[in-house]
Amino acid sequence: MIWGFVFMKVTLVGSGYVGLVTGACFADKGHSVICVDNDAKKVDMLREGSIPIYEPGLEELVKRNVSAGRLKFTSNTEEGVEHGQIVFIAVPTPPYEDGSVDLSFMEAVARAIAGCLRKYTIIVDKSTVPVKTGEKVAETIRRYNKQKADFDVVSNPEFLREGSAIEDLMNPDRIVVGVMNERPVPFLRELYAPFACPHFIVTDINSAELIKHASNSFLALKISYANALSVICEASGADVEEVVNGMGFDKRIGRHFLNAGIGYGGSCFPKDLSSFIKIGEQLGYEFRILKEVQQINADVLRRFINKLRDELWVLKDKTVGVLGLAFKPNTDDIRSAPAIEIIRIIQEEGAHVRAYDPQAMGKAAAILKNVKMCQDAYEAAKGCDALMIVTEWDEFRKLDLARLKSELAHPLVLDGRNLFNPEEMAAQGFTYKSVGRP
Repeated sequence: MIWGFVFMKVTLVGSGYVGLVTGACFADKGHSVICVDNDAKKVDMLREGSIPIYEPGLEELVKRNVSAGRLKFTSNTEEGVEHGQIVFIAVPTPPYEDGSVDLSFMEAVARAIAGCLRKYTIIVDKSTVPVKTGEKVAETIRRYNKQKADFDVVSNPEFLREGSAIEDLMNPDRIVVGVMNERPVPFLRELYAPFACPHFIVTDINSAELIKHASNSFLALKISYANALSVICEASGADVEEVVNGMGFDKRIGRHFLNAGIGYGGSCFPKDLSSFIKIGEQLGYEFRILKEVQQINADVLRRFINKLRDELWVLKDKTVGVLGLAFKPNTDDIRSAPAIEIIRIIQEEGAHVRAYDPQAMGKAAAILKNVKMCQDAYEAAKGCDALMIVTEWDEFRKLDLARLKSELAHPLVLDGRNLFNPEEMAAQGFTYKSVGRP
């Protein structure tokens, strides 16, 4: 015990984005952490201090805690389970085509934990899962645990935003713990005590599982609402930035997630929306409002590409620069990234693409063909008939506009994230198209 906290032995099964960030943050607060992953090459890489994902501050955090002996990595599940008083399951839950979620990784980990469980252990679902998953995990462990060891299953959903995940975990606005009984609650309070969170919420396990889906779906709804507003604003000559700013001062609404643009992407919102719609169907409810959110998100991307077609008429043999490949800034994640879909569509129409992203070009190059990956934004713009801004990296806001214009064959900029002032862009001699602004 140091500084009044009881430090605990914690295991994370799954060393992907959520598991690695969570494990490193727990270790940094003083807990003894083992991260388990069945990919031995990844484990070796992590032991050597090499991080397989980009997240600001994560590499330094991992190295510091490995050096201090608080953070270790292994591919041996038994070693991890034996270590942990609390064992987190943080494995992927990829979507099926129908919107439901593949829980085979969850089931496999539950069976693996059951096979080596010999002491009272708190098993925590950290992955985003459909409601009732916790009950299935508990049934699976009971079925395969020959030692008949005592355990509790808890739901503790994560609310991490890629690009600011460490800040989100170190300074959370709420911690949600869903339980089947009160026994594990004091242990979870002790685990999170060093984080000084203002709201520690204890619910039943089914409610906790729904909170994550409900939260992400509502945020996606706000984004799509702003994008629907942008269509009205463009048609009427209004400015969507002024409209949403006026809305945001209403405390009941708030300004966050009301930025008009070319839609959401990433690993969470698209998957969680589809999953929540499927959960509703399985429970006998058609979640029509969320289906409309999905449709708006698809429509806004098409509208953006139509602006390119309107300006260039024929895309065949035109050269288009794309700034931003990750689905959002401060990450290298290209899952469901608008840029990837945009590039594929305009390539199908015969356009040549030059692209730049500060972090995501390696991953994008692995799935995109015939795209020229450039060293910076100016190289991406060189000789282009149009430049599309797709990801709101801060460095794009600071571009030298005169230099950018000199690189372009035609000074046409389509800004999908409203980074620049339309009047300033016009004064600089650009043909400038943004979203929801005159």
